[in-house]
Amino acid sequence: MTTTADTIRLTTAQAIIRWLSNQFIVIDGQEMRVCGGGFGIFGHGNVTCLGEALYGVQDVLPLYRGQNEQGMGFAAAGYAKQWLRQRFMFCTASAGPGTANLLTAAGLAHANRLPMLMLCGDAFLTRLPDPVLQQMENFGDPTFGVNDAFKPVSRYWDRITHPAQVIQSLPAALATLLDPADCGPAFIGLPQDVQGWTYEYPAVFFEKKVHRIRRIGPDAEEIADAIALLQSAERPMIIAGGGVQYSRAVAELTDFAEKHQIPVVETIAGRANMLANHPLNIGPIGVTGSDSANAIAESADVILAVGTRLQDFTTGSWTAFAKEARFISVNAARHDAGKHRSLPVVGDAKLSLRALGAALEYSAPEDWTARAQEERKNWDAYVAQNVAHGNRPNSYAQAIGVVNDLCDKRDRVVAAAGGLPAEVTANWRTLDIGTVDVEFGFSCMGYEISGAWGARIAQREREPDQDTIVFIGDGSYMMMNSDLYSSVLSRKKLIVLVLDNGGFAVINKLQNNTGNESFNNLLADCPTIPAPFSVDFEANAVSQGAIAETVSNPAELADAFKRAKASDRSHVIVMKVDPYEGWTTEGHTWWEVGTPHVTASDKVRKAHVDWEASRDKQRKGV
Repeated sequence: MTTTADTIRLTTAQAIIRWLSNQFIVIDGQEMRVCGGGFGIFGHGNVTCLGEALYGVQDVLPLYRGQNEQGMGFAAAGYAKQWLRQRFMFCTASAGPGTANLLTAAGLAHANRLPMLMLCGDAFLTRLPDPVLQQMENFGDPTFGVNDAFKPVSRYWDRITHPAQVIQSLPAALATLLDPADCGPAFIGLPQDVQGWTYEYPAVFFEKKVHRIRRIGPDAEEIADAIALLQSAERPMIIAGGGVQYSRAVAELTDFAEKHQIPVVETIAGRANMLANHPLNIGPIGVTGSDSANAIAESADVILAVGTRLQDFTTGSWTAFAKEARFISVNAARHDAGKHRSLPVVGDAKLSLRALGAALEYSAPEDWTARAQEERKNWDAYVAQNVAHGNRPNSYAQAIGVVNDLCDKRDRVVAAAGGLPAEVTANWRTLDIGTVDVEFGFSCMGYEISGAWGARIAQREREPDQDTIVFIGDGSYMMMNSDLYSSVLSRKKLIVLVLDNGGFAVINKLQNNTGNESFNNLLADCPTIPAPFSVDFEANAVSQGAIAETVSNPAELADAFKRAKASDRSHVIVMKVDPYEGWTTEGHTWWEVGTPHVTASDKVRKAHVDWEASRDKQRKGV
């Protein structure tokens, strides 16, 4: 390395890492690096140059060794969620399959609007050694490779073909990661030779910079239109999405709802925007929602949607609302604010709610709010019955109830894909704000343990005395459990509940509900498995360094959970649950599923007719 008064000679890799280590943000009055470090698996595409650069900064940009690149991406997503998108982690992978393994994680981050920086190996720019190990050759376009597959799942994509490019590329990538409207994964491809090439970089490029996350104020005319519509409402409702938390607008949401006495329902991503016992919290909405939220949704005439992209599980594939209902969508992203004839308010949720609250002279009719609260009271009674255990088969809901009763109010709960997102969303009673992470934007099996590991890293930075609790089925556990080992190695304790129902039970339920016979989902129904057996999940967890135990029922689970809370390292509790009994049967809206229009099965034909019968309630998006 050589320097002058105005320049510093560095490799491309060294410049990237030096620049990252000098980017800061202020959160709650405390200045910290905006990049919390990274997750890495080294290979021939990143070990010699990027690895060399990272070695010298491991005290300020810690590198966590992953076990699988997809899991690293999930961990980065969990970290970003815990920090409310104010900080991010990078992921580095070698050229070829190592990088390709990050694709699913990039899709998850893109769907959930989460910041994640990918620094991935790429083919040699000179092509002198082509074809190289693990290179995908495109016969008609030699510039086209595996890394180009990330373009659809990245908010920012670049391939560095000269060291000077990072002067433009890095700030552009970071601007994307911190932008409330365009937030999502950023991908930077690093050819193996270019990583080691040098350049005389301007010294000012590496000066410390403190960033701020932009808050876009709403347009005054859009606010005026929204106020006029709200003032005409006879049955108003607020849908609170994940954007409420990312905007740090929970207080403004609560104040607005209380001032105007408008009932609030939560999306899956918006769970834990309000406490379970808040009188205006009417429950989760949609396919995995509550009878209470869905009952008022179908009667509401004006719906204020805040920080939600209104995906199909929220809207019941657009059957959850009256066709004549009017929407106001408050969102930092223009793309989301204008969906389904919404009156858009494009702007930051905190600023927009303040503007609406300051100008709106309105209170919802008392009988409407009272009706919503009565619906919530009835739903609470159902949940209490649903999570209770006694002389009936073990269920997800019972396990959720046990943990809910015993956990600390600031413990973080993580679930994803399978049946547990529905069961957690419906049955979990929020004890404190921002304590629930149900990954359902990409509904990605395998996120649970990896995402919780990333959340735990962030949680240790913010709330070291709290626990991260994972609800995971046996199917997701078998798909990706190696970051249990990561949590042990890095001493980031997790409490993991493995609820074993013998396969992919929730998809088996959907299969049965559409008239099909059980096939290839539960292990017992796989014709290529002559003699299914149960995995010893306890032994598997112990082999990865965790404490583990198996329990027979919810009462034993309660005792085991107390031991897990007292443990000093990751603790796994295994319990079998029934694949057919104990599901939450109330609270669901219709969900559009493609069913056969022609079939030889009378059961499938009848199910198709029954399923399609609800389609006349569907809003057509115009």
